[in-house]
Amino acid sequence: MHERVPVSKKPAGVHMDLDHGFLHSVETGGAVDGPGMRFVFFMAGCQFRCLYCHNPDTWKLHNGRRVDVEDMLKEVRPYAGFLKFAGGVTFSGGEPMMQAPFVGNVMSHIKKEMGLHIALDTQGYLHEAVEDEWFDNVDLVMLDIKHIDPEKYHALTAQPLQPTLDFAQRLKRLGKKAWIRYVFVPDLTDDPEDVAKMADYVASLGEIVQRVEVLPFHQMGVSKWDALGMEYTLRDTRTPTNEEAEAARDVFRARGLVAA
Repeated sequence: MHERVPVSKKPAGVHMDLDHGFLHSVETGGAVDGPGMRFVFFMAGCQFRCLYCHNPDTWKLHNGRRVDVEDMLKEVRPYAGFLKFAGGVTFSGGEPMMQAPFVGNVMSHIKKEMGLHIALDTQGYLHEAVEDEWFDNVDLVMLDIKHIDPEKYHALTAQPLQPTLDFAQRLKRLGKKAWIRYVFVPDLTDDPEDVAKMADYVASLGEIVQRVEVLPFHQMGVSKWDALGMEYTLRDTRTPTNEEAEAARDVFRARGLVAA
């Protein structure tokens, strides 16, 4: 049995219904959303406002399509036989824990009916709203730690860093396998001292960390910001070179971590 963590009161704006939720979109052949080939549920709703977000259209919960558990299962069933051997299902977003009761219910049904590998792509901010048992059907957590400096983290996301670090420690306590994701943005997240501090912190999480993904910043989301009439402040930010991204990966590798 896991040591029980008290569940906090409902965070503002979070959807707590067990039987229905809001789905933004799906991807049937995701190759960058976990191990192997993934069926990806992009859930609607996110409390973060990351400056480099490439899915700002997922921020509002009710912008998604209202679905029930059976709707979700119908989406993935045609691919279950293939996914059983080729990869699995990933819950992404937005932020899946914005709809934790519903997502947890769907994960339970997928695991029971199809036996698929389940990954959770999250920044972990809302983890205190769920008990340890909520993660029982999660085989891999893809934890996005966006910065290691609290002030820079807040400037980047409009949210505090500490809940995400607390979640990382919770994963360590639970022994839950994790991939750490770090978006590498010139003049924003690429300071060598910050990268080194991030690598030190990730290394301190120990054997739960199977992989670190250093993800080079790109401009692919700018058209969505424009379509939504939102100001995109990173419009003139360049994509880092392959050499710069690889140098950052080497910082993690120097701590004995697998970095890609």
